[in-house]
Amino acid sequence: MGKITAAARGAQLPALSNLVRNQRQTPPAAAAAAKPEEDEKKKIWNSMIRFPTPNLSDAKSIFNSLISNPNPNPSLLTPKFFNSILHSFASISTLDDSHAFLNHMLKASPSFTPDRSTYHILLSHSPSSLPSVRKSLNLMLSHGAFIPDKVTTDIAVRALCSSSLIEEAVELVKELSLKHSAPDTYTYNFLVKHLCRHRSLTMLNSFINDMRDSFGVKPDLVTYTIMIDNVCNTKNLREATRLLGVLSEQGFKPDCYVYNTVMKGYCMLSQGGEVLRVYNKMLEEGVKPDLVTFNTLIYGLSKSGRVRDAKKFLSVMTEAGHMPDAVTYTSLMNGMCREGNALGALNLLVEMERKGCTPNSCTYNTLLHGLCKARLLDKGVELFRVMKAAEMKLETGSYGTFVRSLCRKGMVAEAYQVFDYAVESKSLTDVSAYATLEATLKWLAKAKEQGLAV
Repeated sequence: MGKITAAARGAQLPALSNLVRNQRQTPPAAAAAAKPEEDEKKKIWNSMIRFPTPNLSDAKSIFNSLISNPNPNPSLLTPKFFNSILHSFASISTLDDSHAFLNHMLKASPSFTPDRSTYHILLSHSPSSLPSVRKSLNLMLSHGAFIPDKVTTDIAVRALCSSSLIEEAVELVKELSLKHSAPDTYTYNFLVKHLCRHRSLTMLNSFINDMRDSFGVKPDLVTYTIMIDNVCNTKNLREATRLLGVLSEQGFKPDCYVYNTVMKGYCMLSQGGEVLRVYNKMLEEGVKPDLVTFNTLIYGLSKSGRVRDAKKFLSVMTEAGHMPDAVTYTSLMNGMCREGNALGALNLLVEMERKGCTPNSCTYNTLLHGLCKARLLDKGVELFRVMKAAEMKLETGSYGTFVRSLCRKGMVAEAYQVFDYAVESKSLTDVSAYATLEATLKWLAKAKEQGLAV
């Protein structure tokens, strides 16, 4: 909704009544010319509806001025117009005042007939508590004679979840399912996602069982995908495996996204063998791998020390129509650096660029970290110059490793230059970048005292 300017706000909008003209007073010859003008007035009318304060008396006065024209244009006094006014006031007022303002609107303008959207406005702006939501729902039933439907349930649930009132949202869904209407799949999965993120697995399973047994609302493929993604993120792969079995028992076929999610979970545990097992099962089920599948597989194998196996899938993914990208090569470089083969990773960078694949900041940071760990500082300095020329940001890990390597070699001036670039490029905050440098310099001074550094 548009906002009025400071000058228009102080005028309390009395001039809006002048925008509505009696069409019978318009000369016939000017009717065609007046049409664009009326359209523009309609836009102005709608854009200037804004209440400067939540005071109920002031709101009533402003509303009275809006409808004070004795011969208003019927095309402007639509339900949408009245609802927009209510929305504007409800967004800044209390629930009781919003209800009182609606009653005033009905008395002051008998032509206004509230529709379902009117009560949905009140519901969406209800204070963050279950009693206030119930109060708006009761008004909708008694005052407007509208039975809550699936849209009503969705608005109420989202309002409660936005205030972290997950248990209250669950209670309301069950109540509305019993009395009026069960939620649709969008609302159901929205609530499942919030339960996954903010509540225990026990509470989630209890909600799913109750909705299925009491109201016939069953989880679908999206539901299981949300749950599998959640347990994989918490490294609970045993539960993910169980859910895969339940999914199949319920007649759903896991898609590529589900398998990718499970593979990602095993990557987090550095279990490359399990990642490969899930990939093979995916092929057995006739699910076609996508680029994410291959990148996840290569990352998982590389992370678990199986770089040689990971490299074999470069040709496999190419044959499947997926060209290796920066993520693919960076995963391999990371694995090679972990094995101590930083020079091999550097050669892979050359191959990557030769094949037309552009490395990103993560690629360079991975290599810089690996070269420093392998004590190939000269190569690291050259790579840093390339990064600086390309204005690539340093990551926290590679910055710290690079600065420490420089200081160990007595290249303190160069370390300060790296610090300056990290700050100038906003790679790190001033405090974080300096803390790392200061700690390294203190270590260097102590090492010199003990004769461990020159």
